[in-house]
Amino acid sequence: MLITLAQPPSDAEIDAWHAVISAAHVRDLPAAVPEPNRSETAGKLRVPPFNGREVHLAAVAEDGTYEGVASLLLWTEPPNQHAAYLHKLVVDPGARRRGVGALLWGAIRERLAAEGRTSVSTRLELGGAGEAFVDSLGFVKMLPLTRYVQRVEQARASTPRLPLPEGLRFAHWTGVAPDELAGSLAEAHNALVDAPSGDLAARPPHWDEQRVTAAARLVGERGGVLVTTAAIDTRAGAGAGTRTRAGGTVGAHGADSADSAVGVTGGAVVAYTEAVLHTPEDSRAATGGTVVLPGHRGRGVGRAVKRHLLDVLHDEHPQVREIVTSVADGNGAMLAVNESLGYRRERPAGLFEMKV
Repeated sequence: MLITLAQPPSDAEIDAWHAVISAAHVRDLPAAVPEPNRSETAGKLRVPPFNGREVHLAAVAEDGTYEGVASLLLWTEPPNQHAAYLHKLVVDPGARRRGVGALLWGAIRERLAAEGRTSVSTRLELGGAGEAFVDSLGFVKMLPLTRYVQRVEQARASTPRLPLPEGLRFAHWTGVAPDELAGSLAEAHNALVDAPSGDLAARPPHWDEQRVTAAARLVGERGGVLVTTAAIDTRAGAGAGTRTRAGGTVGAHGADSADSAVGVTGGAVVAYTEAVLHTPEDSRAATGGTVVLPGHRGRGVGRAVKRHLLDVLHDEHPQVREIVTSVADGNGAMLAVNESLGYRRERPAGLFEMKV
């Protein structure tokens, strides 16, 4: 039987869903990759995205357990209302080769057609059951990726702190960006279009202050933590060293609130990198993106900002031992920066797309 999860789903539905992805994780991924946390699963199922509508499907066995699950994101932002993203299609190892994946995919296809979507993309590991399955459906690999892992303390020990060029200074914050930096942070996000992304039908969205805030807020609402380190051009203007918003006062030396900011005294973001902890207890963080504006490239700014992130995590999130990132195989500049900071190859992945 196939069901669409209620919104919000019950604890029992979350437990059944989490059991499937946990079992598949143990079966399909290396032992060094931490298992997903139930609270992470609950956050993703209960809190809807800011940029689209999600559909959560489950194949239910006679005893009420789930044999497979799927999550489909239907983008509602321009320019991607014609496209969709398959977040998950996972079958419990004990239920494979029984048509469960085909059942879920059939329901996904019906939903795509009903919504008028002309393409669907997904990201997955290479060399496993997932790649074989999407190959059989007609998906095409559009962008080869590789996942890399950096050990925080080893990288801190082997790479000294790196200075920024004259006129730039470090800043960092947790959660939503300080008001005075939100606009320039959005502009920096828009520079991501320079990174290899494959010739996908879905195009990079336009970032503005509202989108930057919504994306950061979503991480927190789902139970996670977003840490951002940035290079600030002090010549780009001045702002107040302290700001106030609901939840507390945030200033140049931290805050008594869920969000904190250090080094925020005006200026504009010219480079940033992000680390996402899906739960506050995570020992492995994931990079949310690294960008340097074109006018500041080739000066070591990206490397310095990423090195600064290591110190911030060491001081504020000492339980984080590793950072994982995915880099397009053709992104030579970022690969060189990451190699210099101790990132090591973990496993291959890819972005796949299918025309509907």
